[in-house]
Amino acid sequence: MVRLLFSGLAFALAASLAFPAAAQKQGGTLRIYQRDNPPSASIHEEATISTVAPFMAVFNNLVVFDQSASLDTPESIVPDLAESWSWDASNTRLTFKLRQGVKWHDGKLFTAKDVQCTWNKLTGKDADDFRKNPRAVWWQNLKEVITNGDYEVTFVLSRRQPSFLSLFASGYTPVYPCHVSAKDMRTHPVGTGPFKFVELRRGESVKLVRNDDYWKKARPYLDAIEWRVIDNRSTRILAFVAGEFDMTFPTDVTIPLLKDLTSQAPTAVCEVVPRYVASNLIVNRELAPFNDPKIRRAMALSLDRKAFIDILSSGKADIGGVMLPLPEGAWGMPPEVLQTLPGYSADVEKSRAEGRTIMGGLGYSETKPLKVKVSTRNIPTYRDPAAILIDQLKSVYIEAELELIDTSIWQAKVTRKEYSVGLNNTGIGVDDPDVNLYENYSCNSERNYTQYCNKEVDALIDKQSQELDTAKRKELVWNIERKLAEDLARPIIFHDRAATCWYPRIKGFVLHHNGIYSNWRFEDVWLDR
Repeated sequence: MVRLLFSGLAFALAASLAFPAAAQKQGGTLRIYQRDNPPSASIHEEATISTVAPFMAVFNNLVVFDQSASLDTPESIVPDLAESWSWDASNTRLTFKLRQGVKWHDGKLFTAKDVQCTWNKLTGKDADDFRKNPRAVWWQNLKEVITNGDYEVTFVLSRRQPSFLSLFASGYTPVYPCHVSAKDMRTHPVGTGPFKFVELRRGESVKLVRNDDYWKKARPYLDAIEWRVIDNRSTRILAFVAGEFDMTFPTDVTIPLLKDLTSQAPTAVCEVVPRYVASNLIVNRELAPFNDPKIRRAMALSLDRKAFIDILSSGKADIGGVMLPLPEGAWGMPPEVLQTLPGYSADVEKSRAEGRTIMGGLGYSETKPLKVKVSTRNIPTYRDPAAILIDQLKSVYIEAELELIDTSIWQAKVTRKEYSVGLNNTGIGVDDPDVNLYENYSCNSERNYTQYCNKEVDALIDKQSQELDTAKRKELVWNIERKLAEDLARPIIFHDRAATCWYPRIKGFVLHHNGIYSNWRFEDVWLDR
């Protein structure tokens, strides 16, 4: 059964399919294939679904997006390790009342000190800090974390920030134990979640087992979860078809592959949703000749976004700006506004002619092209669009070869700016402008891979972050989108859509439709074999 859920209106359907009247069953191992090796087990230190998906079930957040709701929104935030929360009158102090009696997987009690330690690491105030901290910029408005006894904690902000609570609800924001070192969390994570870590074997599998002492009684239903690494997509999909797995890796099934999969596994449930992962062109503007904005403009003018979408998703993906496009995206620009942005003209040949004129003026030609390497991560969702990018760059006298980088070092390599031109996929942890804009475009962010820095844009990002009126905030965000397009900060090529598939024996699972980072807790999932 294929469900092409292209909008958020399917919540009622998804919920009814996920939670039938039949009683939940205890037991069984959920088997999911993993597309590549997780770079580590530490969610806070990584920036990939390859870590979040297999390890989210080990942890809890203070609050979390409702696992049974298909859209992650402020309204769908529910308690987790925090029983409740409240703001003071100034909207600059957020207080969480914490659950009592919660135990870490090693038996120690969870307290407010663990919350304080986690955010002290994230803000660089703990000597045992993170080796990598890709979302440190999320917390730049946080002044301090105050413990009020063992079971209450207050986050003090420098200014109001309406999005602040949503940051805690992402799968990227678990609470870590104070008594386990950051180093140990990379290889043997300890959480409070429904499943306990057993082992991570590189190139083989990630194994989790039921936490029999989970604070949420009667959960989880499953005995274990096993993620088996299969780096070849055709091989892993054939294994799913053969019944070796209960579920595919999140959004691993492309639209072109979906027809073959469902013809061979007609009982499989497959949902096509946005991944909130945008393919984009990254250029290291500190390196010659790419420090010349004319060359960066010519590269952007070569892009035929519709061709990417037609080839890779049979026309189902979306052309969009920085934020997730409508209808799933709460902040997406209307098509008529998007088409007015620089570089989004439907007349591709006219744009390419302008690009050739620019390159010709710099001394390049068909017989004397600019030779470059296009770096990308060595998995299909990166390699496939990179191949198309290389072909399109030829239209403006740029001859490129592909440089494939292993997942384990991709983030570190681009963070250190050890590339000239790259095809990147940028996944967003929460559909909110603060997450996307600060993380990827502000001057001081670790994930600002292109070294783009515009103080005017930074000021606008701060301004929209404080705006309480949603309509006014959208206007500010769209103004920022226009400026980013004009500056060629990180040209967005397309927003992908893909399918996640599972067999009907999986019950209690709801796929989220505006992000892939927050619905892998699995505490409500059971197997009806």
